Amino acid sequence: MSHATVVEPAESPLTPESLGKLGMWVFLAGDAMTFGALLAAYGALRAGSSAWPVPKDVLGISLTAFMTFLLICSSLTMVKGLSAIKNGDLKKMVMYLLLTAAIGVIFLGLQAYEWTHLIHKGLHFSSNPFGHYLFGSTFFAITGFHGAHVTGGVIYLLTLAIKGKRNNWTAENANSVEILGLYWHFVDLVWILVFTFVYLI
Repeated sequence: MSHATVVEPAESPLTPESLGKLGMWVFLAGDAMTFGALLAAYGALRAGSSAWPVPKDVLGISLTAFMTFLLICSSLTMVKGLSAIKNGDLKKMVMYLLLTAAIGVIFLGLQAYEWTHLIHKGLHFSSNPFGHYLFGSTFFAITGFHGAHVTGGVIYLLTLAIKGKRNNWTAENANSVEILGLYWHFVDLVWILVFTFVYLI
């Protein structure tokens, strides 16, 4: 009499928590390629043009350096928010997430001011009194795309802060904040690259 061997189905090493992180990493990988393509196109256009303006002669480096400092500070508040919920401190988590969102809003306000100032100086998406017309196109496309990500991040931060407070989150909910942190740190890192390649070099 033969006995059939019963094979137990293998359990997936992925948990709901790790699936969330994996999903965010996949999204960020695709996003990184988009930002990389934009910056590569900017670099290629600049290298191939003799009329490309010197960024420091057109853009407000001091203002943008302050904006960069703000985003770096927001990474710190994001870390503090994650640390708070890991320790079960919901009140501090909400406070730090709201503070991070507030910094994001200030960043967007300063970016709107910068855009308005540059437009008044004559820099537009299809024209540029300072040199090659594609400078305006690439500048507004890259900084605008990043600004859209900051806007999405602010909405994400506010959503989790409200959801966490309503549902009385504990340390068990830290994974959701950690996934949010991955997104926000990515946005901050990308801005450092944009600041370096578009404003400084």
